[in-house]
Amino acid sequence: MPLDVTDHGAVIAFCEAHAIALVVIGPEAPLVDGLSDALRAAGVPVFGPSQAAAQLEGSKGFTKDLCARAGIPTAGYMRTSSLAEARAALARYAAPYVLKADGLAAGKGVVIAETLAEAEVALADMFGGAFGGAGAQVVIEEFMLGEEASFFALTDGTAIVPFGSAQDHKRVGDGDVGPNTGGMGAYSPAPVLTPALQVRVMAEIIEPTVRTMREDGTPYSGVLFAGLMLTPEGPKLIEYNARFGDPECQVLMMRLASDLAAIMLACAKGELAGTALSFRDQTALTVVMAAKGYPGTPEKGGAIALNDAEGQGAKVFHAGTALKDGALVANGGRVLAVTATGASVTEAQANAYAAVDRISFATGFCRRDIGWREVARESQA
Repeated sequence: MPLDVTDHGAVIAFCEAHAIALVVIGPEAPLVDGLSDALRAAGVPVFGPSQAAAQLEGSKGFTKDLCARAGIPTAGYMRTSSLAEARAALARYAAPYVLKADGLAAGKGVVIAETLAEAEVALADMFGGAFGGAGAQVVIEEFMLGEEASFFALTDGTAIVPFGSAQDHKRVGDGDVGPNTGGMGAYSPAPVLTPALQVRVMAEIIEPTVRTMREDGTPYSGVLFAGLMLTPEGPKLIEYNARFGDPECQVLMMRLASDLAAIMLACAKGELAGTALSFRDQTALTVVMAAKGYPGTPEKGGAIALNDAEGQGAKVFHAGTALKDGALVANGGRVLAVTATGASVTEAQANAYAAVDRISFATGFCRRDIGWREVARESQA
């Protein structure tokens, strides 16, 4: 029987009944809801930040204010709590306008408006309830030029261990067009985030975040997923996620050679110092297969046949799937994440799409250009 993660008492009872030694909280909503606090209070080790620390993802404004206090490089911004206030704030910025619902919006609460008129409409939608309570406040930011990449680090609140890089593809369509999604594919590592840049990210973004959170009395424990813009001035923080993320998690896990459970337990117990991580010297790339209609209303119930897609070493991660009368069907927006490895992004991309092409999913679709920036760079090397 499914366990309701919003019923903290039921989760605790399940853990006690089954002698659970570690709980890993993956989605952001239970973190922001305080499930980790309830479990820790019951003596259950948890990988994931407290409710207070999860505000790094739960509130865009919270994170921007922390960056301002800690001197962390990020885009200029204004927090607004009404449509009138937001419209007035637009005058401080030039197009394109970056508008972010303050709260959790399943990765879809960011709008980049090319014109003032588009920004006005988007703000009306946000304050009108398009993102529910997440849009009760809206953060307006300056537009940053550069290439996006993601950097991951583990921390127990004091010790910090780098966990690698990735680059994802947020837009729904090939060529990075269309609305933002929760992610249509990713690859790891991201060579554009060079070793020198990673040193800067640790020193200028990750370490000040962990230190400031600890000094504020809300120490952060778990994984810090930093979305970055690589600008001409250097890396700047776009936003934080308080979890590994999807589809970034898939490519990171395909490369990890260390014992993940041991690492997470060390994090949960405050014993991360001295931990060394090992990664396979390969590139991993994942392609998300989504249901038609996504990121709007997805078409559910479509039949899926995997057809030995994993036969050549690929891995098919299930997300929005279900079994109906013994058959696999689509049951969400992003349905499958088809992941493969290779000696380069080009090779990993070819292997991933070879696996995608074995799958029968008539009511599904995917982007056909995941990894395109790095594939283009590799072809010119």
